[in-house]
Amino acid sequence: MTYRELCARLSDAGIGSAEWDAALLLEHFCGADAGSVALEDARDYVCAELEDAVCKRVTRIPLQYLLGEWEFYRQKYEVTPDCLIPRADTEILVEQAIRRLPHGARFADLCAGSGCIAISVLAERPDTYAIAVEKYPATLELACRNARKNGVEERFVPRCADVLDADFHAFEEPLDAILCNPPYIRSDVIPTLEAELFAEPRAALDGGEDGLLFYRRLLQTQTRCLKPGGFFLFEIGYDQADAVCAIGAENGFAHVEVLRDYGGCDRVAVLSR
Repeated sequence: MTYRELCARLSDAGIGSAEWDAALLLEHFCGADAGSVALEDARDYVCAELEDAVCKRVTRIPLQYLLGEWEFYRQKYEVTPDCLIPRADTEILVEQAIRRLPHGARFADLCAGSGCIAISVLAERPDTYAIAVEKYPATLELACRNARKNGVEERFVPRCADVLDADFHAFEEPLDAILCNPPYIRSDVIPTLEAELFAEPRAALDGGEDGLLFYRRLLQTQTRCLKPGGFFLFEIGYDQADAVCAIGAENGFAHVEVLRDYGGCDRVAVLSR
């Protein structure tokens, strides 16, 4: 299969990033240089693993799952269908945590998934400690593997728990911050999402009827876990800033700062007292 043929197959399947996907697939499975494959677009690559991956990609299985790893912030993460794929927009949350956490901070990463938020913060801030809370055992084990691979496992404490449970309390000591990229898509919107998202765990996407279930529950139940001066750092949907600010105000958070992502959309809310 040539680069030209691979691009055509992906493009015919409706994949808008066909050239980029093709280059990364050839690099991963054939050892090609992703930056130069287009210069040799008639070169034939014979690889059973590549053919299998292409067959899956044209059915809209995400590229990241086929590669089995993905870069996020300055680290690399193992990714599987057990976790949401790390996305560049979430790096805004990581940047803010790195900047705002006090020296020696203890923080929680709720709905941890691959662990990318906690692990990237720990990697950049070696003075900090994290408790990563995830409901699903297979996903939590994935996060633990990522912590080991990125050299932060000694400061990464995993907890298997459902943050929506009424009796959820995983913290023995008060925290400096609670970080969370929760499910925040409205349930009725899920069926309209792009095809690749159907391969990702629905539990990591579905935020309930109004998309605000997790914000409402966590602000009601976990505020007591914060030290004086502690803060929540949430990823939010592009149209949820006003609603999250209102929920914060109802729970005693008078100060809410909303930050935008690289595309100019509201993306992160910082709630403090």
